[in-house]
Amino acid sequence: MKTKLLLLMLLAGVGYLGFEQLQGREPVARIIESAAAMISGQKAKPAPVVTATPDPAASDTAPAAAAREDVLVLSAPPRDGAEGGIKRFGPIADYLSAKLGRKVVYKHPVTWGGYQSDMQNNAYDIVFDGPHFVSWRIENQKHNVLVKLPGEPLLVVGFVRADNKRVNNVGQLVGQTICAHAPPNLGLLSVQNELNNPSRQPNYSIMEGFGDIYQGVIDGKCVAGIVPRKNLNKKDPEHKMTRIIYEHSPFPEQAFTAGPRLSRAEQAKVANALTDPEAETVLASFREAYAYKGPLIVTANSEYSGFAVYLKPVQGFYPETPAVAAVK
Repeated sequence: MKTKLLLLMLLAGVGYLGFEQLQGREPVARIIESAAAMISGQKAKPAPVVTATPDPAASDTAPAAAAREDVLVLSAPPRDGAEGGIKRFGPIADYLSAKLGRKVVYKHPVTWGGYQSDMQNNAYDIVFDGPHFVSWRIENQKHNVLVKLPGEPLLVVGFVRADNKRVNNVGQLVGQTICAHAPPNLGLLSVQNELNNPSRQPNYSIMEGFGDIYQGVIDGKCVAGIVPRKNLNKKDPEHKMTRIIYEHSPFPEQAFTAGPRLSRAEQAKVANALTDPEAETVLASFREAYAYKGPLIVTANSEYSGFAVYLKPVQGFYPETPAVAAVK
């Protein structure tokens, strides 16, 4: 059987060679070409592999890296949703980009915890917030305060119901319930600073809004409340319903700071830009949100000295200090 098969293959080969010669072609050369094509075709189809795109040359990557480094981040506390934050601070970022000749972007923090963590990690270049944060960045991150809101200094007060004759000072609130905003609200932190023994603290009932704090005390849910004096005066202008038992020394207003990725000259440009009359249109939504009158005021680091201490109970700002809040 095998012999017959070999004879047939031999006859076929001889026939093919004869046919090619009759056609004037070189049969051996064609066989070699076909074999070469088959070999090259096999090499062109290797098993698939995943390859990484080679890194561009250093001269190509440097401009892109420099561009990323040149972007400045503006942020502020997440007092409401991202839409509100973008409405207030988005125009300011665009305005400062034009004035500085550097890209400024607004980053809206999703939570207070995220805001604090990003701040502690030095993620912000231009920030607007309260005096304790301003003071901490000046002390710890080489920020400089630029401009602040106009108006009277912030006065934080503790109050009880007018018919409560038992409580006359903050020390008598140990173990009692205080209605307040959640940390890092400066009102709650100021009381904690007064009562700095972690084992002797009030209980804090967290409320949303100064109106809820006021009503919580009036309804008896809390023995006392902590609010700015101006907010208490709006609710009870003649103090017939409430009695003040604690008043902190004045705090400076909320302010903008800038960090060391802006030169002193650039920081001065930001201060000048925000106090320029042409900024009024840019600041319209910001002004509406923070309810202030008149232009922003240039200020100095010395006005905010010493207020960072109020952040000692707040996680991450002073890791060596334990939190003392009893919050529910």
